[in-house]
Amino acid sequence: MTLAETLVGTWRLLSREDRLPSGELRPEPTLGSDPHALLIYDRAGNFAAQFMKRDRSTAAAAQAMAASNNSTAVGGYDAYFGTYTVAGDTVTQTLVGALSPADVGKVVTREMHVIDGVLVIRIAMTAADGVSVVRTLRWAREA
Repeated sequence: MTLAETLVGTWRLLSREDRLPSGELRPEPTLGSDPHALLIYDRAGNFAAQFMKRDRSTAAAAQAMAASNNSTAVGGYDAYFGTYTVAGDTVTQTLVGALSPADVGKVVTREMHVIDGVLVIRIAMTAADGVSVVRTLRWAREA
């Protein structure tokens, strides 16, 4: 099956890691390393994503660090939806709606693979402080 066929469905986040070029883990404070998250892709080319920091009891920054090829979390929460297309192992998403107004209309690309039933997404990005990181998210399909 192609990625376009395998991608369709609802996915729950298993893990989220940001790594420096050296391979060292870099903590990401806005959503934390273990947020609750849900990702949905339908056959018509629509998608939706929601992420929430597990512990929102402490005051979170009003705006997350801005990063290229990524959306912006607000107060420990991030949500966006829109349309998507698949070309090989690359998914291009156009954000039609987003929690952060600055993200509306943004186009982001994701390298994706389904390995042994786990959706693996890798996002190369540059954080607001200029540091390059690779974020890897692993998702399990919901039954």
